[in-house]
Amino acid sequence: MYKRVLLKLSGEVLSGESQKGFSEEHVKYLIEEVKKVAEYGVKLGIVIGAGNLFRGRDFEGLRPTISDQIGMLGTVINALYLKDRFEDAGIRTVVVSQIVTLPSVKIINYDDIDLYFDAGYVVIFAGGTSNPFFTTDTGAALRAVEMKAELLIKGTKVSGIYDKDPKLHNDAVKYNVITYDEAISKNLKIMDTEAFSICKRYNMKILVMNFFENDNLLRAIKGENVGTLVVPTFMSSI
Repeated sequence: MYKRVLLKLSGEVLSGESQKGFSEEHVKYLIEEVKKVAEYGVKLGIVIGAGNLFRGRDFEGLRPTISDQIGMLGTVINALYLKDRFEDAGIRTVVVSQIVTLPSVKIINYDDIDLYFDAGYVVIFAGGTSNPFFTTDTGAALRAVEMKAELLIKGTKVSGIYDKDPKLHNDAVKYNVITYDEAISKNLKIMDTEAFSICKRYNMKILVMNFFENDNLLRAIKGENVGTLVVPTFMSSI
């Protein structure tokens, strides 16, 4: 069982089919999945995107630096929203960031983060990397390494990584385990290049899974065969 895990989710996890704002059904589902994990004493960090609130590509004329900064602030909004909802459900939660100093947001300090984990808190990392031109994937990879996570879970709407798009090809084959080198050679789009490079450099395992299958998060943390595991060394075939 993994004891120290970073969970990366897109903002659309909160919005559901509407793709904007917050879906009560989806938020309640997220709360229940996180609560199951927290009850096992797992040290859980979360990075969430802001696609449910803002997408720069939808606004023409914005400079990329401004667009990215708005997106980073959107992740803070989502983090504070989740903190309040988590705590209402009995999940002790702290939001940390390098870009915002608000009473409910703490500046990232990794000595303090260890204390939060030891005290049973879920830690939500907001604000991305604090620099423009980097994706939420890159922020998640960076925070996973910094918090000394054993596993980075990328929660998606698909059940793992396939050799080709399963929506377009009925004969698509899902990988159970794949190495970094195999993923690169097969040009599999798991994360953006910067995020993938960080994980590869620090031998960070990545698990890509369908977050919306009940109990998948807990099963993944228990080490069960869920999704696709990306590893630095060869472990298994498809």
